[in-house]
Amino acid sequence: MALKATPGTSPEGICPTNIHKVVLLGSTAVGKSSLAYRYVKNDFKESLPTVGCSFFTQTLSLETGTVKFEIWDTAGQEKYHSVCHLYYRGAHAALLVYDITHKETLNRAKLWLRDLEKEFLPDEIVIALVGNKTDLAAEREVSTEEGEEFARTKGLLFMETSAKSNHLVNEIFTAIAQKLLQREQEKASAPSLSRRSTVNLGEDRGRTGCC
Repeated sequence: MALKATPGTSPEGICPTNIHKVVLLGSTAVGKSSLAYRYVKNDFKESLPTVGCSFFTQTLSLETGTVKFEIWDTAGQEKYHSVCHLYYRGAHAALLVYDITHKETLNRAKLWLRDLEKEFLPDEIVIALVGNKTDLAAEREVSTEEGEEFARTKGLLFMETSAKSNHLVNEIFTAIAQKLLQREQEKASAPSLSRRSTVNLGEDRGRTGCC
């Protein structure tokens, strides 16, 4: 179950800052660490092995609010799979990353999605399916249409990226931030259950008093 977003203060001190936990899930070598490093540091490193979990933070200011991401980059090796639920517990968003040049990594991303579906209700977490390594398009094994169609059927955000060439990396995190802020606004504007179901017992007694 997702934790409630924690409000803070934006650098400008005007808009509240919403703190959201984001987890990156996927097979080893699909580029999860490179995506996080590119987004936070605007740099690329060919090899960034993750043992257990790495942690990054990044603040993003939009017209509708400010979001501080706490980014948890999980290891993709199979031996860590059984403990990864400890890292994504309480997450507000997840990036399911696969390598477009290796079809099996998309199948693994689908297994991660099953795990998330067991842990969260649909409105508790924003999930994005991310096909990485578009710079290797000539070696593609997963078509854009295949990834896009699966994401559509599951109600996921979808984007193809390249951490190496910095293609749509900022855009996928921005899309997640926008979706998170939209959900926060919808929750804030929705009438609460207590307000909808309130009954004025005093009025009822007045209408049904003894003759």
